[in-house]
Amino acid sequence: GVILTRFPQARVVDLAHDIPAQWPPEAGFWVSRSYRWFPAGTVHMAIVDPGVGTERDILLVGYDGHTFMAPDNGLLAQLLDRADSAEVFRLDADRVERLGLPPASATFHGRDIFAPIAAELAAGRLTIADLGQPVGSWIPGWLDEPDVAAGRVSGVIVTIDTFGNLISNIDASMIDGFTEPVADIAGHQIPMLPTYGRARPGELLALVNSFGVVEVAKAEGSAAEGLSTARGAPLVISDGYKT
Repeated sequence: GVILTRFPQARVVDLAHDIPAQWPPEAGFWVSRSYRWFPAGTVHMAIVDPGVGTERDILLVGYDGHTFMAPDNGLLAQLLDRADSAEVFRLDADRVERLGLPPASATFHGRDIFAPIAAELAAGRLTIADLGQPVGSWIPGWLDEPDVAAGRVSGVIVTIDTFGNLISNIDASMIDGFTEPVADIAGHQIPMLPTYGRARPGELLALVNSFGVVEVAKAEGSAAEGLSTARGAPLVISDGYKT
């Protein structure tokens, strides 16, 4: 409502609204893996903000023809750590005051700060350089990057989709050259297959999904329920079964 009030012509897309409230890495995953499917010029506003109302900063980022806005709590680290040419600014409170916004509440900065600024950016009335100071550092991501060794990659589960698929931070490029990749999770060794249809109903499998990362699935079922596994669980991809 705030966005449309300030910019009635805005096209608002709700990419995801069910991310756990205290888990910025999942929001960061969806932002970094999804933004490229939107047209250049899109403003991506991502808010998973446990520190709302505190002195935490807000980042404004220009990268790859897109604009990103999120709290500086590690949410954008997955994107920024791989974006050498990104322009990163810290929102300046003094410049926000010049917009004449009503006083912000202590608990709903998404409505009171993020939304009106996103609307101004999308309308082209402001740029990120108008709103902040350039910075060269930000809060690091909550999850370590996967550990890559000869014949073995160790990562973690970042998110679980509505089908119960366990989606990891292991990029497909990290297992290039593996001849017989096997996923090890929750005490199970699971073969990697090209697609869901290669497994029988009820069987566990691992595969490279449409976002280019390894996920663990259960054919016609929920891997999350079958393995009793949650976000943050370790996942190892090895080249060949253990003997």
